[in-house]
Amino acid sequence: MRLAVFADIHANRQAFSACLAAARARGAERIICLGDIVGYGADPEWAVETVMDLVHDGAIAVRGNHDNAIGTPSETMNGAAQAAIEWTRGRLSAPQRRFLAELPLTQQEDDRLYVHSEASNPARWRYVEGTSDAARSIEATDAQPHVHVTFCGHIHQPALYSMSSAAKMTSFVPTSDVPVQLLGGRRWLAVVGSVGQPRDGNPAAAFAMLDTATREITYCRVPYDVETAADRIRANGLPRWLADRLLEGR
Repeated sequence: MRLAVFADIHANRQAFSACLAAARARGAERIICLGDIVGYGADPEWAVETVMDLVHDGAIAVRGNHDNAIGTPSETMNGAAQAAIEWTRGRLSAPQRRFLAELPLTQQEDDRLYVHSEASNPARWRYVEGTSDAARSIEATDAQPHVHVTFCGHIHQPALYSMSSAAKMTSFVPTSDVPVQLLGGRRWLAVVGSVGQPRDGNPAAAFAMLDTATREITYCRVPYDVETAADRIRANGLPRWLADRLLEGR
C-alpha cells in the first residue's frame, strides 16, 4: 500500500491542496495526518473540514500542539502563534473544535507509529532536533515491540533517523524524490517536514510517501502558490511575520 504522510498543515489551503494532488498523482492509497491542522494560516475551517472528510474516508489523524491549543486556553505559545490560535478559535465551528479535541496523540497501524512530536511523551510536544532526541523517541517504542518506523512532524524540517540493534544511531537529511529503503534490521524515525510552513529554507511544501510492500520512503517537495497563501494571512489581519516567513521557508 502507498501511504501519503502529511504534518503541520497549519491552515495553508494552497499548500495542502497541492500536496494532496501530488500524493494522489503518485498513487497514494491512504492518507496520514500527523497533526497541527490549524495555526498560523488563514484557512482553518477548510483545513479541518478537509481532514475530517479524509478521516471519514479512512485516513488516520493525530493531534498536534496547535490543534490542542484550540480547546486548551491555558496552553500558550509565542506572540504570533498565540494570535493565530485566538483568531482560529473564533473561526471554527463546534463540530470542528470537537474533532480536534478528540484526536488521539498517537496511533499505531501494523509496524508504524504516528505521532505529532515524539513518542517518549507526546503531550510534552518536544522537538526532535538531533540523534539524542530521535533515540529517546525510538527507545520509547520498546513497549510497542512491533514498531519498525515512527512518523512525526512538529519541527517543520525533514530528517530521517535510524537505530541499529546495538543502539547505534544514524541520521541524514533525505534528498527529495530519492527512495530510501527502511531496512528491517534497524528501527526508524521519519520526520516528514511541514506541508504549510517549511522551515528549512525551502518554501516548497513537504510530505512523505511510504510503500509498505517495498518498505521504501520517499520525501517529496511540492511548489505551490505561496504568494496567495501569504496574501490570505495578511488580508485576515494575522501577524505579517506569518506571511513573510512562508516566502522564505523559515
